[in-house]
Amino acid sequence: MKKFILPSLVFLLFFLSSCAAIEGIFKAGLYLGIFAVIAILVVIVFIYMKVKK
Repeated sequence: MKKFILPSLVFLLFFLSSCAAIEGIFKAGLYLGIFAVIAILVVIVFIYMKVKK
């Protein structure tokens, strides 16, 4: 049984740390996506205001 516990613990440690890394990537992607949408909207409004004059 002890031979089974150590590999299981090592596997769980790697699995949980990789999940945390993936979570960080998706959070960064979310904020980057929100920033990109806001930037595109600002550019569209800026172009619209220039064309309207």
